[in-house]
Amino acid sequence: MTNPAERLVDLLDLERIELDIFRGRSPDESLQRVFGGQVAGQALVAAGRTTDGQRPVHSLHAYFLRPGRPGVPIVYQVERIRDGRSFTTRRVVAIQQGRTIFNLTASFHSPEPGIEQQLPMPDVPGPEGLPTLADEVRAHLGTLPEAFARMERRQPFDIRYVERLRWTDEELKGTEPRSAVWMRAVGALGDDPLVHTCALTYASDMMLLDAVRVPVEPLWGPRGFDMASLDHAMWFHRPFRTDEWFLYEQESPVATGGRGLARGRIYDRAGRLLVSVVQEGLFRPLRPAEGAADDG
Repeated sequence: MTNPAERLVDLLDLERIELDIFRGRSPDESLQRVFGGQVAGQALVAAGRTTDGQRPVHSLHAYFLRPGRPGVPIVYQVERIRDGRSFTTRRVVAIQQGRTIFNLTASFHSPEPGIEQQLPMPDVPGPEGLPTLADEVRAHLGTLPEAFARMERRQPFDIRYVERLRWTDEELKGTEPRSAVWMRAVGALGDDPLVHTCALTYASDMMLLDAVRVPVEPLWGPRGFDMASLDHAMWFHRPFRTDEWFLYEQESPVATGGRGLARGRIYDRAGRLLVSVVQEGLFRPLRPAEGAADDG
């Protein structure tokens, strides 16, 4: 399989090993910890597969408890909390090598009519005229480093920053803690709404904490902080396709005490607010010659 979007769909296709127990793959990549969006997306797949499929997920709340190890399978145990007339609730625990690394509660709701209002989408240029991330790196460095090229080949999403990347401390002066990107899967994801929801859950963890970093250090290049997602919450407002362009607007209202809070809003091309996201992350300055910490 060479298409990264197909690999993402395959990654989200869990093995059912018991009625409410699933096993997910964890790619053996050169990462210090399993990507949090992968665990959240797989956990939501596990939750969704224990429902009747008629109620879309409307919210999830999750905690990242321990770093997962790349290359080691993850087992997802689902608890059926409630099956009501309008709502279904599931709790999922992710276990790797006998230790709980993540838990998630997801709620599913039968669609029904109601009031319609939302904050407007910001006025930003469309994605077609914006450079790809690889183009921005190549323009800044004059070439595309092999490590970045390998990452780009595995990347399941096309990512285009609305504002040009800042590469120096001088460029960061006066920068507000905000960021916005256009994203879409690099290939078709099929027609299963749960796959699109879980793929977007995967994508939502990719760069939300960028909003915290923007005033402090360049987003691409050597990092001065050990960063790790601590918790993650999402509210799904409307149906969507993750293989079509969506705008991911992010802001950080506060960073203090070694943690940073980030909020995200996801819009489609028509300006409809699709998803709201909130995440808190760990931010610890790295000491010289120090790698990222193993645990929070």
